[in-house]
Amino acid sequence: MDTEAQHTERDRSSDPEERSRSVRFRRSVRFRRSAPLRRRFGLTGLACAVFLLLFSHFVMQPFQIPSGSMEPTLRIGDRVLVNKLAYRSGSGPGRGDVIVFDGTGSFVREAPERDPVAGLLHGAAAALGLAEPADTDFVKRVVGVGGDRVKCCDKRGRVEVNGVPVTEDYLYPGDAPSQVPFDIVVPPGTLWVMGDHRSHSRDSRDHLGSPGGGMVPVDRVIGRADWIGWPFGRWSRVRPTGAFHDVHGAGTPGGGHG
Repeated sequence: MDTEAQHTERDRSSDPEERSRSVRFRRSVRFRRSAPLRRRFGLTGLACAVFLLLFSHFVMQPFQIPSGSMEPTLRIGDRVLVNKLAYRSGSGPGRGDVIVFDGTGSFVREAPERDPVAGLLHGAAAALGLAEPADTDFVKRVVGVGGDRVKCCDKRGRVEVNGVPVTEDYLYPGDAPSQVPFDIVVPPGTLWVMGDHRSHSRDSRDHLGSPGGGMVPVDRVIGRADWIGWPFGRWSRVRPTGAFHDVHGAGTPGGGHG
């Protein structure tokens, strides 16, 4: 009788329903133990994302280059790091600086309408350099600042700033400084900007007849492109230029950032 009872007790462990209960119990215990760990990982990830978004909004923002208008300085797909503190001390953009700016009102009349949720998600992705920038954001080089007279071209085909011919060593090989003649005076508080790949750049020259005359208001500048951060093989500082060192006159001193 005792032998039969012991045999029956041993057989219970081989019952399929009993095994299923045991497996479910063990899985439940593991799930409850891992839940706090998952929550910690989730909260850590959320905190990192919030920190990166705040850092991008106030200090340094990755900006994905969507076109070849700034070649060879910047290539399509480069992620540049835009220094948003570069002009917070009161000094505005200088001649030769590569800047990112909001072209609303100068290069585009108004921002295109976008679904609010899609716009928020795209804005967050663009702020982290994971998506192309908004259609209203542009990257160009400052050629003239408020008060400057910018003219093209002299007898050797060079752009002149305040009567001084500028040797633009950053231009795309084979490009002329401009195929479009112009002679303008930059109003105070605005900038005259051009791409380094002049034959493939829509810049201030293309908006001469538009409201604002192609000038970019200084308060629309998002920041200065200081570094190429991606791809890794392209990691480097955006090279300052000495092209404007000899230019003096009405505008603030130029010659690129230090």
